[in-house]
Amino acid sequence: MKMQAEVIREGELEKRSDSLFQLWKKKLVVLTKDSLSLFPDGHKRAKGKELGFGSILKVDCVERTGKYIYFTIVTKDRKEIDFRCWNASITMALIDFQNKRAIQDFKSRQEMEQAAGTQERRLARAP
Repeated sequence: MKMQAEVIREGELEKRSDSLFQLWKKKLVVLTKDSLSLFPDGHKRAKGKELGFGSILKVDCVERTGKYIYFTIVTKDRKEIDFRCWNASITMALIDFQNKRAIQDFKSRQEMEQAAGTQERRLARAP
């Protein structure tokens, strides 16, 4: 049985369809610390699509025009998913996630570089 994750934000937004006409369709969105779940027609009763954060490369093209905030999620397989919403809370939570991940990646690279530098100094001192 799958444990239910703690909900960070929940709200309605619109996703641009992949169809020829690229219509905007309303979705109920549930944001947790691990994923973004999309439910059709604003109902959690229906089976939703889950977009795990492990599959997200970045949140891109965030802009406010008129009454909407537009943003694009780029997945690791380079698929772009366009969204728009009226309330910035979900967008800001996604950007916060992206920033935290960037900081973690930077710290990991720093630690690896420091470890490699220590190893090089040890080897340089060896007879």
